[in-house]
Amino acid sequence: MELLVSYQDDPAGHNMAKFLSKEMTQENNIFRGKYYDLLIISTPAISADWLEEKYDYDGFVFLSKHAAESGVLALTCHSTGNFSEAKFGGNDRQVAIPHPHLQKAYLQSLKKNQSKFSEFQITIETTHHGPTALTKPSIFIEIGTTEKQWNDVSLCNSVATLVDQVMREPAKENPVAICFGGTHYPAKFTDELLDGKHALGTVIPKHALDNLDGELFSHIIAQNSMAKTALLDWAGLGPNKQKVLDLLNSTELEVIKL
Repeated sequence: MELLVSYQDDPAGHNMAKFLSKEMTQENNIFRGKYYDLLIISTPAISADWLEEKYDYDGFVFLSKHAAESGVLALTCHSTGNFSEAKFGGNDRQVAIPHPHLQKAYLQSLKKNQSKFSEFQITIETTHHGPTALTKPSIFIEIGTTEKQWNDVSLCNSVATLVDQVMREPAKENPVAICFGGTHYPAKFTDELLDGKHALGTVIPKHALDNLDGELFSHIIAQNSMAKTALLDWAGLGPNKQKVLDLLNSTELEVIKL
């Protein structure tokens, strides 16, 4: 069973959690459900590396707000990890185990219901921030992008309804790929999730490839043990194109250029 997690001072995450918890039974601080449990925590979700000290679940789904300087309205989801210094939770140079099949199912559900969210960009983000030390798959599901959206109860309830629907169905398994290159909002990889055959593991953007070395690469491969493929945003690899190819040559991953 999965555990949904929200931070009590995150308005978007808390609104989603309050909506979902209405149909659940509270047992101490855990809301119990048939398909998943729910926990509202008093400390930020990005620093929730401690969860497994208290709670044993098959995976963790974090409900959260999304902020962006651009102000572009977005509904996003992403795996977590730090490719260099841990400035926003987690540990330095550590990536979490992704939740690829759930991510694909959720993003496709958003797309199917896009008429309800016509003002919003539906996109993944590349892997960033914590927590990074959990030993089970995890994913962030986020509502952006300003306080207006975070506090829009109707919007948060609509997104939470989709989360609930996705969590009720066993996620279809797809071939999993690790992704290299592109921007923070990687259009090619979002398109692959929506319309292609692959689910996605860790997504390393162009700006993080400077930090990629043998040690970090081996760690990423280990955390993505389900992956059989590497997807490359070929035009978005920058000066590290050959380094990425050389590292991938040491693996058995199929390399696909997008």
